[in-house]
Amino acid sequence: MGTKGVNIQLKIENRKWKIIFCSIAFALSLILNCVYAATNYDYNIVRVGITDNKFQNVLRQDITLYGTAECELCDKATKKIITKVTPDTDINIRQSERGLIISIGETSHLFQDVVLICPRGLLGVRGLYRKSIPALYHGAFEIAQKNNEGFYLVNIVEIQEYLKGVVPNEMPVRFGLEALKAQAVAARNYVLTPRTQAYKEFNVVDSVASQVYFGANTEDELATRAVMETDGIVALYNNELILALYSSTAGGYTESYTNAFSDTNTKIFPAPHKPYLVAVPDKSDFKPIDNDEKAKEFYESRIPSFDIESPYYRWTKEWGGAELKEVLEKTLPAQSKTGFVHPVVRQGEDIGKIKGIAVMKRGNSGKIMEIEIQTSKGCYLVSKELVIRRVFQKDGVSLPSANAVFEKQLDNYGNVKTITVFGGGFGHGVGMSQFGAGYMATKLNQPYYNILRHYYTDINLGTIPVTVSGNDVKQTFWAPIGRAQIVITDTSAPKIAVMINGREHEFPVAKPVFHREYKVDISRYIDDGFNTIIFHAPSLGRSFSAYIELVEKYKKFEFCEEAKEK
Repeated sequence: MGTKGVNIQLKIENRKWKIIFCSIAFALSLILNCVYAATNYDYNIVRVGITDNKFQNVLRQDITLYGTAECELCDKATKKIITKVTPDTDINIRQSERGLIISIGETSHLFQDVVLICPRGLLGVRGLYRKSIPALYHGAFEIAQKNNEGFYLVNIVEIQEYLKGVVPNEMPVRFGLEALKAQAVAARNYVLTPRTQAYKEFNVVDSVASQVYFGANTEDELATRAVMETDGIVALYNNELILALYSSTAGGYTESYTNAFSDTNTKIFPAPHKPYLVAVPDKSDFKPIDNDEKAKEFYESRIPSFDIESPYYRWTKEWGGAELKEVLEKTLPAQSKTGFVHPVVRQGEDIGKIKGIAVMKRGNSGKIMEIEIQTSKGCYLVSKELVIRRVFQKDGVSLPSANAVFEKQLDNYGNVKTITVFGGGFGHGVGMSQFGAGYMATKLNQPYYNILRHYYTDINLGTIPVTVSGNDVKQTFWAPIGRAQIVITDTSAPKIAVMINGREHEFPVAKPVFHREYKVDISRYIDDGFNTIIFHAPSLGRSFSAYIELVEKYKKFEFCEEAKEK
């Protein structure tokens, strides 16, 4: 085994804003290197599965592509250009038993996996729309076959270009620059470390199943600025990228990961604990809402919080007894397939008359973890917030969240006459609340790093940790307030050599005695805004792991007067 690694981390603060331009040649080289060497993961590149207009299907049988400028169709296996295609010319691709039949004009050929690039323009899909306008994309399209069953359309794109198509579609731009920056960092983390990866051919899909990505035609100037001004920055916990979950509206109190999700491998609920995804109240005097009495007090009132401007801050749903029975006899069989309904309900099964609804377990935010449906034929226990939301549908739509209080009215025979649900929030409520982030940015004037550190407990911000051994490693990052440090966590090397913004530096490394890491302040060498650092590979076969950590002007803050509802 080699010598132990070194981890480096940099902390940053605020200076002037700059726009960074990458050359077309560099971007395409980066993308094509990823296409042709898929086994070497590059954190600068994202592979996105493009769905249909309903955001449902990723496997296709045929598709028609085009470019806004001259395109090059390449054979993935040989890396050779098949043909050049003039602007706005249809490239029809159809799956056959022998491979892909590609037709351009009157000419057709048979190929296996192919790549389409448009060096001086954008790529499009005939008939595909996002926000009611034609969908256009940066980067490259890869047509990846799946055992002749069909093929996937994979957009291979540089991560900054990807985020420009995510941020304004995941968060309203009216939430302001700092909220959009927080969204950019969370989205960068999520695409690099998604909770699950259902397809080996790509990292994420372009829908809410991962995070919304609508491509180049939906970019927004302010959102693009937010992406650029957080370039290279991720959220870290114990020197690792966090799972940066977020949702529309937490309702004033976020929930712990373990109380809302199941384990991605075993499917067991609750999931293992994540220390940076724990329940966080918006106001310091909010106590845990872990029983029905506390939940009723909280969710049947409009207690001021960061989420108060969301249309889903508080909501109500109501069913008649017969109506709810009809709903449950459809949803319980469907959700029984998840394994979180006990006993299992079969399609067409009569569950009996509804007698009551009893919440058996709540999380810290009042989120329902287990609920019992009591009927004349027995009791049905439903677990996990998403399953609970999908069981209790109203007009075919799931509950906005599982932060809910059930109240019933009975008829003279003890059967349920009406069920009313009082609730708060929209989505799973774990991690960052988007409406809360918008409030913190626009009403409390909080910078993005304060927003992130409110919602993700005990995190720090910096570049992706890297191991430096046989080759130099280059990273770029944006320093919001001009302060940063290199964090070295474990090394046997007596010193490290780095180039910061074109100037060479050497720093001695003292072996930590009481701490796991050693930090080198490099604030004097970095610029406000965009910076480049190159970690030089050490000699004598040594290696080290390193990253840059931002030093922010962060401090705990209380819910202040201007945050209260006026």
